[in-house]
Amino acid sequence: MTEEQFIGALDQGTTGTRFIVFDRAGRPLGSAYREHCQVYPRPGWVEHDAAEIWRNAGAVVGEALGSVGVGAGRLAAIGVTNQRETVVVWDRRTGEPVCNAIVWQDRRTAGRCRELEAAGMGGMLRRKTGLPPDPYFSATKLEWLLANVPGLRERAERGEVLAGNIDAYLIHRMTGRHVTDATNASRTLLFDLHEMRWDEELLELFGVPAAMLPEVRPSSEVYGEFALDGTGVPVAGDLGDQQAALFGQAGFAPGDTKNTYGTGAFLLRNTGEQPVESGNGLLTTVAYHLPGRPPCYALEGSVFIAGAAVQWLRDGLGIIRSAAETEALAESVDGTDGVYFVPAFTGLGAPYWEPEARGTVVGLTRGTTAAHIARAALEAIAYQARDVIDAMAADAGQPLDPQYGLRVDGGAVANNFLCQFQSDILGVPVVRPKVLETTALGAAYAAGLAVGYWRDLAEIEGLWQADRVFEPKLSADERETLYAGWKRAVRCALFSAEQERKR
Repeated sequence: MTEEQFIGALDQGTTGTRFIVFDRAGRPLGSAYREHCQVYPRPGWVEHDAAEIWRNAGAVVGEALGSVGVGAGRLAAIGVTNQRETVVVWDRRTGEPVCNAIVWQDRRTAGRCRELEAAGMGGMLRRKTGLPPDPYFSATKLEWLLANVPGLRERAERGEVLAGNIDAYLIHRMTGRHVTDATNASRTLLFDLHEMRWDEELLELFGVPAAMLPEVRPSSEVYGEFALDGTGVPVAGDLGDQQAALFGQAGFAPGDTKNTYGTGAFLLRNTGEQPVESGNGLLTTVAYHLPGRPPCYALEGSVFIAGAAVQWLRDGLGIIRSAAETEALAESVDGTDGVYFVPAFTGLGAPYWEPEARGTVVGLTRGTTAAHIARAALEAIAYQARDVIDAMAADAGQPLDPQYGLRVDGGAVANNFLCQFQSDILGVPVVRPKVLETTALGAAYAAGLAVGYWRDLAEIEGLWQADRVFEPKLSADERETLYAGWKRAVRCALFSAEQERKR
């Protein structure tokens, strides 16, 4: 009798690397995790040592398999998901990085991005790539490395070095193949969303030799084999982390929407087989691409501060000892007593895109308590999600599907108050899944599809299970009154940004 097989998912994030073993029902059986160092050479610069990340990846694979007593021979495939936009350059022959990776959070190329916008390149970039010129994305990072690492451009032109996001680096180390998928390529400012290929005009604009870049493949395909304990395990799935979360939430139909609540919050809405250009401050991106099918696209909205607002309550104000305390604290009062908190610690993201905005608290009185502040912080996370969801509805021409609701994941969704208030302020159900590790699960699903472990999307959709559904309890009038107060608070934060620019 053949031993049961499993699927592995390598989830490489901004702060650490995790490997999870999943069974055929999509249940996590065991996992291992290791953090890596954050490198800050100058204010606004953020780097990672990709060699350390690779060492950690190898370690967590072995630790996770050992935790469940599963040998490498029982892995049907491995999927990869990753922090997006973080750029690695490495030696083609040895696989060793030639310098530190520049992380998606890094702002060193902000001046270059302003130059591109001022030169009138922003419209062209948005039309081709779905993205604005911003240091968040990969192209200006790679341009900077080629210009500033001694000898790198010459080595690149001789074909001695390769470049890509973290997924491409890991897959090359595992299989020897230099490949990426369309979800990661679509975050670089070098990829034409409509033609589904690297764009020659953009490569010339940023001075990137085409030979450095990986081949763009479907998100679910056998890219090669990873030698583990003498066994060749197929590496067969690749999705950027937020797209992987949508895939793990079975968001396969146009209109399906998920929100991942972490340090920030990332909302993706499936828009089907046609990219939708945003007129409301959102990004257009590839959701996933399966072999033999047209790519599936999504609208994305990024909220910079979500869980980080709760961390500030703990580390900055000292009014809580742990994030878990906020639920009971928020529920100890009937409301915020008119207090609104706009957590613009690093500016406001979608749909405002105001980098000069700063954190703002309005409505304080002598009666304001720690409970009111904590509740306002949790409510702010939900209000920001509504801002983005309203923008998505305007771009897509239809609101959230009340049958599907909003599917949520990430560490913050363990907070029942947050999930309930999110439902209240949206007026639709908020659905928390049984498996919260949806990013890793999405990568596992992609890999499993490629090797026939799961038959099709319909089978995967059947595996998805809700842990709890939060139904809206507020009336429409109450909902809109509260939201109007939030919009007034945001205007205060935007006004302060305007005044700061005038100084």
